[in-house]
Amino acid sequence: MCKPSILFVCTGNTCRSPMAEVIAKKIFADSGLDVDVSSAGVFAFDGQTASKNAVQAMRDESLDLSAHASRYLLPEMLENATLVLTMTYGHLQGVWELHPQANAFTLSEYTGQPYDVSDPYGGDLNVYKQCATQIKQLITLSVARIQEDLWKV
Repeated sequence: MCKPSILFVCTGNTCRSPMAEVIAKKIFADSGLDVDVSSAGVFAFDGQTASKNAVQAMRDESLDLSAHASRYLLPEMLENATLVLTMTYGHLQGVWELHPQANAFTLSEYTGQPYDVSDPYGGDLNVYKQCATQIKQLITLSVARIQEDLWKV
C-alpha cells in the first residue's frame, strides 16, 4: 500500500495552507503518523515565498517555513492525494471543480466543526498567530480521524 498523503489547500499558498503543512508535519510526526503532507493554492502563483508574518508565526512555534515556495493547485495533485483539507468552503468548491471525486473536506468540517479558517493575509503578526493556533487546534483534533480514515482496508 502506498504511503497516504494529505494536501492542504488555501487561496495563494502563502499563509494558511503552508502553515497547516508545517504544523501537520510536526503533529503527525509526534503522533507516529507516517503521512506525506503538502500544500497548494487555488489562486497561487508558483514559487512565491510564504508571507513574512507566516514565516515569523511559525518560527515562534519552532517551525521553519522559510524555504516554502507556493504551488498552483493542479488536478493531478488532487488525484494523488489521499485526503484534501481546505481552509474554506470556497476552496473546497474549487477542489471539486478540478476533481469532483477528490476525497476533500474543509479542515474544520473534518473535525466536526464546520466554519472557514479566516485569511490572515495583510494582518499583523498577532492575526497570523491566531490563525496558526486555530489551524493547530483543528489538525490536533483531526489526528484520530486521520488515523482511522487513511488506513482503512
